[in-house]
Amino acid sequence: MKEMDLIQNFKERAKKNFRRIVFPESRDERILMAVKELAKEKIVIPILVGEKEKIYQFSKDLKIDLSNIEIHEPKKSENLERYVLSYMKKREVEKGIAGQLVKKNLLFGAMMVKEGDADGIVAGAANPTAIILQVARTTIGLAADISLLSSFFIMVIPEFSGEKEKILIYADAAVNIDPDAQQLADIAISSGRTAKQLLGIEPKIALLSFSTKGSASHPLIEKVVQATKIAKEKDSSLFIDGEFQGDTALVPDVAKKKLKELGEVAGRADVLIFPDLNSGNICYKLTQYLAKAKAYGPILQGAAKPVSDLSRGASKDDIVDIASIVAVESI
Repeated sequence: MKEMDLIQNFKERAKKNFRRIVFPESRDERILMAVKELAKEKIVIPILVGEKEKIYQFSKDLKIDLSNIEIHEPKKSENLERYVLSYMKKREVEKGIAGQLVKKNLLFGAMMVKEGDADGIVAGAANPTAIILQVARTTIGLAADISLLSSFFIMVIPEFSGEKEKILIYADAAVNIDPDAQQLADIAISSGRTAKQLLGIEPKIALLSFSTKGSASHPLIEKVVQATKIAKEKDSSLFIDGEFQGDTALVPDVAKKKLKELGEVAGRADVLIFPDLNSGNICYKLTQYLAKAKAYGPILQGAAKPVSDLSRGASKDDIVDIASIVAVESI
């Protein structure tokens, strides 16, 4: 699937389901421009969070028409009491403290998703990753069998081994610095499920290392070996294998030379799981610039409902694309 076909596919799938996506960073020009386009193209039902008067004045100054956009004011919302009680139950905090927290735009938007009043949340243009992660954990929470939030990038590579616009998923390349074996296994499982949901494929998930099936010995390798074992046992429906070096995971001829039994993943991997954030982040940026690849993300995974963590440098078009992906995740 080509890059433009991929993004258009997400948009068309979103249009057919018309999900409610909340944008709590309502004083960011890029967000307002993206919201206007999303509404105009009927990709999603965008919802802004904040004080209407200030949002309207800000949009007027920018000459952005938001007359048909749904806006929720936390302090005046009829849902505020319900959200406060729900937050108190999850966090075990006093009502006064919960009330102050839930009135904040970001947390209010996340509670809309938790309580089923929106299908996903797109944020991160004006808030750091750490804040997005904290809010996601304390409101929406984790998927039932997953122990942590992680992130993925959809990488569209112009050409690889004769294949035009090769699509790969890289994880985790933005959130977890040094996951242990259990966490790495959950990242692999989350990423496989992400690939199934978004790309409609039967993913081939490779856990990467500087060793292939015992070609070297080191505690760092052992972590990947253990993670592979845990992931296979935890979700036997997914094709998961490792530990593999990058070329063994991706190149059939190399896999044939290095392995006696190929299995389903070696030489055919389309989901790459990196052992730590150093390797994942470095690799996605090298791929992006040296291979002139397009990187969509980072997008959070592992939450009970879809959450986006936008890049602080995201453009209006990036936000439209990510919102489309989040909408598809929520279907």
